[in-house]
Amino acid sequence: MTGDAAPQRRAAWLRHVTRWHWISSAICLIGMLGFAATGITLNHAAQIGADPRITHRTAELPGPLRASLAEAAPTDRAPLPPALREWLRGALDIRVGGRRADWYDDEIYLDLPRPGGDAWLALDLADGVVEYERTDRGWVSYLNDLHKGRNTGAVWGWFLDAFAVACLVFCITGLLLLQAHGSRRAATWPLVGLGLIVPMVLAILFIH
Repeated sequence: MTGDAAPQRRAAWLRHVTRWHWISSAICLIGMLGFAATGITLNHAAQIGADPRITHRTAELPGPLRASLAEAAPTDRAPLPPALREWLRGALDIRVGGRRADWYDDEIYLDLPRPGGDAWLALDLADGVVEYERTDRGWVSYLNDLHKGRNTGAVWGWFLDAFAVACLVFCITGLLLLQAHGSRRAATWPLVGLGLIVPMVLAILFIH
C-alpha cells in the first residue's frame, strides 16, 4: 500500500498542475497574443507611421448654466457639475464622467487623455464659449496604449492585474510540468537556461 501511495499522489499532483496549466492558458491565450503583437508594434513605433486626426468643436453655454457656474465655482480642482456634464453630452457628445477639472476665475479647463490620443475641453466663463479638441492617433497607437495601460482607467488596470496573475499561474505550472517530465527530454533544461541567459547577456552587453 505504501509503495502504491507515492505514485498515486504524484499522479494526482500532476493532474492538478495540468488542470491549472490549461485553465490559465485558456484565460491568457487571446491576451497573450494581443500583448505579443503590440510588443512588436511598440518596439517599432518609430517605423510605424500615423497621421493624427484632429477634431475640433465649439458651442456656447446657455446663460442660466453659465451663471450657475460663476456662482458655484470651486477654488480648486473639482469635477464638473452634473448639469454641465449633461449639457456637454447633449451639445457636443462628450462624456467626462467624474474627472477633475481646473477651475480658474475666468475659465474651466479639463484634460481628457485617452488611449491612442488626447483631448481637452476649455470653457470661457466670461462669454460661455466651450472649445473641445480631440486627437486620434489611430488603432496601432490605441492598442499600444492598452498594452501599457496608459490613460485606460481603473477597470482596465484591474484586468491587467488579473491577466498578469493568470500568466504567472500559466508559467509556474508550466515550469512544474517541465520539472516532472524533463528527465525524459534531454533538451528541456538547456532550453530553459538559454531563455534565461540570452536576455541577461543582451541586457549586459547592449543596454547602457
